[in-house]
Amino acid sequence: MNREPSEDVDACVVGAGPAGSLLANRLASEGHNVVVLEAGPRFDSENRERRMERDIRPAHAPDSVWEMGGDRDAYSASGERHYPLNAARVKGVGGSTLHWQGMVMRLHEQDFRLASETGVGVDWPLAYDDLRPYYAAAEDALGVAGASDNPFAPPRERPHPLPAFPPSHSDSLFAEACEELGIATHSVPNARLSEARDGRSACVGYGTCQPVCPSGAKYDATVHVEQAESQGVRVVDRAPVQRLEHDDAGERVTAAVYATPDGTEHRQVASEFVLAAGGVEIPRLLLLSESAQYPEGLANSSGVVGRYFTDHLFAGVGGTLDEPTRQNHVGFNTTESHQFYDRSDDSRGAIKLEFLNYAGPSPVEMALGGDDWGDAMLDRIREDYGTHVAVGALVEQRPRAANRVHLDPERTDDHGNPVPDVVWSLDDYERRTIERANEIQRDILDELGADVEWTVGPETTGPAFHHMGTTRMGDDPEESVVNARLRTHDLANLTIASSSVFPTGGAMNPTLTIAALALKAADHVADRL
Repeated sequence: MNREPSEDVDACVVGAGPAGSLLANRLASEGHNVVVLEAGPRFDSENRERRMERDIRPAHAPDSVWEMGGDRDAYSASGERHYPLNAARVKGVGGSTLHWQGMVMRLHEQDFRLASETGVGVDWPLAYDDLRPYYAAAEDALGVAGASDNPFAPPRERPHPLPAFPPSHSDSLFAEACEELGIATHSVPNARLSEARDGRSACVGYGTCQPVCPSGAKYDATVHVEQAESQGVRVVDRAPVQRLEHDDAGERVTAAVYATPDGTEHRQVASEFVLAAGGVEIPRLLLLSESAQYPEGLANSSGVVGRYFTDHLFAGVGGTLDEPTRQNHVGFNTTESHQFYDRSDDSRGAIKLEFLNYAGPSPVEMALGGDDWGDAMLDRIREDYGTHVAVGALVEQRPRAANRVHLDPERTDDHGNPVPDVVWSLDDYERRTIERANEIQRDILDELGADVEWTVGPETTGPAFHHMGTTRMGDDPEESVVNARLRTHDLANLTIASSSVFPTGGAMNPTLTIAALALKAADHVADRL
């Protein structure tokens, strides 16, 4: 394709994931000329079944499904815990929504005022009510299916746009055990179609939601990329932005300098610039854009660009039952509990319980991963499949300045730029929360009568790959990177639409909040244009 810069551009958006595509589409609907620069390729939707087949065959690594790896995606992880960055991100048109699980819930009201109520972290510079209309718009845009039955969720203005998916068979087993223990359960809102909509089919049950939905029923950002392009937005793939340039006064960004596959660099000029490339690549780009006015990185007069990197931690307990559980019939969760989410003090963080629908191996994994054939293979599948059960949880991580994304001084990518180095560790706050989650999970499995076979606890936990906090939002320019309107304190025409602006992360999957903030940011950018 022609990758030359466009002329007379109102807004240049960096990143074609959910935030960038939603924002670009909103600006285009108001008549603005928008260009989106995406570092990765444009994937052909016709090849999704092939990608699904690649994933389920044991010879292929998970990151090969969406072509991650190599010098382009090189990174370092020098922290106390290794952070496997490439295990769950996608560079390409659609971003990481191409492989996400698709659960979408709103942050609780307490998440916005956590410091005031518990003494942990900081308060957001906006309240839940400020984001509430954007949450509703985001749910409609993503096509969220939900029952609106969560007694612990914040108030809603109307039901979810689509009917909820029915609970799975194992959900009914969990429900009985939880009722005995006094634990309330409720449905999970999902960004996948329970009914056909806008030319997309309802979910047809491939069960491979993560890392690929072949049918397109699960939302990904290509939905809004296509809508945006139909309104005149230009999306340039394989155009990684190398740095941002600013005017002599250091008050406005003047151009995004990007590379093309033939090695040429171009300068895209625009009136407004929006960074929507995620919680790792956004701080990296700002740090790469150092100048005489910003020797520590663009928009970094506060010194906190890249700081306060947070994620959600996984806690889980699993085992087997002496009865069918029918796990792996559904590739996504349909029941949760937020009963242990809100907290009264700083003794532990938020816990979002997840009743997993995919514990144990699937028949396909067993068939492809074993050495048996014919009747022997069938006997092994009949014996081992469908009796597994597990309860998971997402656990809140406290924002700490020591957890950060910065530039590796020794390793470079395919363009000679320093790669991101993710410095990540846990503290006692997270460990206490994971231990509490494990206690609840074991109680549930004990009530079920399950034989517990594994536990993911404080020493074996890993990230949910929700990158948050590296360009945090706040009212004080000395302590934050962007304000409540998502514009950087330092530069008048630079906006950040990403989970990187989250001051705290709670324990909710972040994509719905990312989408809501992107729509909010679009309104503010449009006001300036």
